[in-house]
Amino acid sequence: MKVLKLSAQGLPQSWISLEQAVIHYAADEVRWEVGAQVAVFRGGHNAVTGEQSQIAINSIIGTKGVPRINPFTQRPGLTNSKLFSRDRNVCAYCGGHFHEDELTREHIIPFAQKGIDTWMNVVTACKPCNHRKSSRTPEQANMPLLYAPYVPSLWEDFILRNRRILADQMEFLMAHLPQSSRLHDT
Repeated sequence: MKVLKLSAQGLPQSWISLEQAVIHYAADEVRWEVGAQVAVFRGGHNAVTGEQSQIAINSIIGTKGVPRINPFTQRPGLTNSKLFSRDRNVCAYCGGHFHEDELTREHIIPFAQKGIDTWMNVVTACKPCNHRKSSRTPEQANMPLLYAPYVPSLWEDFILRNRRILADQMEFLMAHLPQSSRLHDT
């Protein structure tokens, strides 16, 4: 289980472990919290009062400090898993819905034609379509794209990089997605 760590201003910073979240709470770095309580860590007993110390962890925390991430310059890392999720596991050429094992990262302008490995030059393709297109552009192969590539926003990237998102975390992130995001169709 991961906790969504935000800046005090509400911008996503990272997915952190429960143990990392405890450190933020213990260091008094949590400015605010939302979402459900997901864990309680218990410590020792106070010698005077006999009370046991405890730290309750919420699923979303806003921490003190200046954000490490500038949302306007952030470029999410490109991985096959995130690409396939962005494209909803749908082949950009035949429109079929496939399991991740049957998909490939397809370069619109192939490497052989000086194409580069960026979000705007890749789409999800099934293996037969990728093989059929080969090292040609969609126009050269007479295989038009069914959808256009795009660079995921910071909010989309946080959804794409974590497979086990709690309902309240997903609701928080979805509320900040651009209206044009394919992730609204989830």
